[in-house]
Amino acid sequence: MVGGSSTRSLQPAAAGVDTTDLHFWLQWRVAVCALWVLCCVVAAAYLIWRHEGPGAHRRLDGTGSDGKERRRRRPDGVLYDDEAWRPCLRDIHPAWLLAYRLGSFIALFSLLIVIVISDGGSIFYYYTQWTFILVTIYFGLATAMSIYGCSKFVNWNAIAAATDTELGPYAVHGAVAKPTVDEEDDGTRNIAGFWGYLLQIIYQLLIGMHSVNAVFLLGEASLNSMRFPWFRIAYFFLWTALYVVFQWIVHASTPIWWPYPFLHLSANLAPLWYFAVAFMQLPCYVIFRLLMNLKHSLLSKHFPDSSSNRVASSDEQPCHFTPPVLH
Repeated sequence: MVGGSSTRSLQPAAAGVDTTDLHFWLQWRVAVCALWVLCCVVAAAYLIWRHEGPGAHRRLDGTGSDGKERRRRRPDGVLYDDEAWRPCLRDIHPAWLLAYRLGSFIALFSLLIVIVISDGGSIFYYYTQWTFILVTIYFGLATAMSIYGCSKFVNWNAIAAATDTELGPYAVHGAVAKPTVDEEDDGTRNIAGFWGYLLQIIYQLLIGMHSVNAVFLLGEASLNSMRFPWFRIAYFFLWTALYVVFQWIVHASTPIWWPYPFLHLSANLAPLWYFAVAFMQLPCYVIFRLLMNLKHSLLSKHFPDSSSNRVASSDEQPCHFTPPVLH
């Protein structure tokens, strides 16, 4: 199973410590572990404030020639509307990405129902099942975004065809402009809305996936055109911190078993375990980021005229995709 076998066989025996006792939460080990979690949350909040969204460049150095260059270049935190539904190659119709996302959502949602029926609702006490729900939500939202994108794509083509018919021999065929390398933000592209940014954030929360989740995620990553800016590891930190705080609240409310031994706050090495778990998130992110860079490099090398992101790094600028304009 995605999160393991039957939950009854995975439940460890409850430790002889009453986690509902106030004295348990006043131990120095708890304070140090809480400090690690707080540091992760503060660092994540700073990264998001510093880099997220189209207005983030105003919070960076905007003086002198360097500031002008920053304003011309696309900020790291910007997501354009079409990037949420456009495939990585412009010659691939968006309907193919829609088909993959829809099929993945149906498969994952069906598997989730089977797991709940067979093992019960207590499976969601595990972090792996939290992430499984998240990846299911991602493909549901991604499917909706692809449906939206396909409708826009069809409308653009219809307008282009009507323009060609109206102008006759004077028409510029292929009115839907093909992407070109966009090293600067010229202000002509539409910025993604709330749902587009939510899709991007969840996408980068899923870097710690494994088993069945990883198969679907790697397929998605190979097909879509979304960027992978480094600073959004902040959301990964927040997601993990949220799970840890959830476990603490549950254990403060009722004496119950810990789903993972390294979460147990009574162990003398608990602070070291918490620090190690926080640090181990970095290799997952680095590996996935390297895979994304490899993807862009291969696309640029083998499909130089069709790649929707003709750059070797996921931090560099994407292609320009402009809808037809009628005069």
